[in-house]
Amino acid sequence: MKHWFDETFYRRSAAQLAALHASFDAPRFLAHALDGLDRRELMARLHRTADAFHLALPLPFAGQLAVLRAHAPQIGHNFVAIWPCAHVARHGLARPDLALPALRELTRHGSAEFAIRPFLVHDLEGTLAAMRAWADDAADEHARRLASEGCRPRLPWGERLHALVADPRPALPILETLRADPSLYVRKSVANHLNDISKDHPELVLDVASAWDRRDARTAWIVKHALRTLIKKGHPRALALLGAGDAPKVKATLAVSPRRLRLGESVAFTAKLHSTSTKRQSLIVDYVVHYVRDSGRASAKVFKWTALELAPGESVSFTKRQTIRDFTTRRHHAGRHRVELQINGRRLAETAFSLMV
Repeated sequence: MKHWFDETFYRRSAAQLAALHASFDAPRFLAHALDGLDRRELMARLHRTADAFHLALPLPFAGQLAVLRAHAPQIGHNFVAIWPCAHVARHGLARPDLALPALRELTRHGSAEFAIRPFLVHDLEGTLAAMRAWADDAADEHARRLASEGCRPRLPWGERLHALVADPRPALPILETLRADPSLYVRKSVANHLNDISKDHPELVLDVASAWDRRDARTAWIVKHALRTLIKKGHPRALALLGAGDAPKVKATLAVSPRRLRLGESVAFTAKLHSTSTKRQSLIVDYVVHYVRDSGRASAKVFKWTALELAPGESVSFTKRQTIRDFTTRRHHAGRHRVELQINGRRLAETAFSLMV
């Protein structure tokens, strides 16, 4: 995503901002934003862009926000491109009365979930009060989504909200308000927020999920996706909450093809299940890849596969294909990679493939 913010982006932005306000110093903006650009990752580019705007427009904070509000429609609804605009608001920590309404407006054009986090660090109680009001805005799904997404304790790429990592309860009223939101955009955020909390406070999340009325399909969807990390870990209470708490009564096999492959190629896993139960079973099926590390040891990662109902004596088979390629978060190494089939938190079958890099 960092490559969205390249020289072309900055020159286009400078021209648009200079046309909006005569005192905008486009050369100063470009000099600051482009200096050392290639060395900066995503968040560093956002902060640098906001600082460049602040330096290039010699207006009081309220005046700068007015220019940003005029600039936002020029960007269009672009989830990424609006981020630098929103980050300018961090220069207004002393004026949340101006900055928070601006973020609420700017989020309609993309997202302000990163920009609001310094305000939560600076004044948790006051910022959450504003966000609770946004959660009640029935007319604006973007404001409701920001209410949840902005205070996620472990938002990827975002500033860690240590106070909410330690005690997430102050944000729970927001999630309670949004537990049956009509917008999938908002529901995804609520589920991700609860999933964040589950990494530090699993029992709290399970208490919340147990108390919610899951007869509402929207709430049930949130709960299912919120518990994904706990399900991957085989947490008994999470499995039971989704109706998959019983030990599976199945004969299971897992096969892999090809058994030898090179980096960048795809591998297919095929599972076959046969029910040995006299009752219908709810099964949550995952698979576990034990990635070889640089040290030669292995690191396990659980992947979601499928959920199904298996009738007495029924047999099923299904296949999952995965491309083995490097990511910024995962580097692959040559060696034998074990793969396990996990059903309702239990490891029931395994196979392996050899990777050549």
